[in-house]
Amino acid sequence: MAARLLTLRPSAALGRRRKSVMRLLSNPSRLRVALRRAFTLVEVLVAMCIVGVLFVSLYAGITAGFGVMSQTREQMRATQVMIDKMETLRLYSWSQIGTFGTSTSYIPSTFYEAFYPTTTNFTASTVTTNASGLGLGFVYYGTVSITNAGFTENYSNNVKLVTITLRWTNGSPRSQTMSTYVAEYGIQNYIY
Repeated sequence: MAARLLTLRPSAALGRRRKSVMRLLSNPSRLRVALRRAFTLVEVLVAMCIVGVLFVSLYAGITAGFGVMSQTREQMRATQVMIDKMETLRLYSWSQIGTFGTSTSYIPSTFYEAFYPTTTNFTASTVTTNASGLGLGFVYYGTVSITNAGFTENYSNNVKLVTITLRWTNGSPRSQTMSTYVAEYGIQNYIY
């Protein structure tokens, strides 16, 4: 008996649906009311256009967010490279800084650094290198300039202006500059 009821239920529901469809078709006023409740083709197309514009706007927002994140990452790495070069100056004595620009200079006037360095923290990195051995990604090209401080106080001969400029191209050319003053009696001789 239970098995028979299970088989009758779907056919009973199907019969009710058929009766309601027949009632709609037999009574024109009910058919008009049912048609008024449905969406027209124009309404569906307008809704699809609105949803399409929303998805395109969402995609544009996400793409712009990733672009800003990439630029921020590039600028952060540029700042790290410049700070690293500035901190290297602390290792030089005043006489070594004074020889900048001569043939016996300890400080190179140009340098390059990869976006993804081949080594980090003095240990072998897991990042593979390209054919030139610079690492992956684009390359930062830097210049170091050490000049007189540019002021007239009596201690101006004991102060130098150090400027480091980085240039890189990843889509569009970019550059970043960092400057600091180095004084003869302000440098601590750690190694030399």
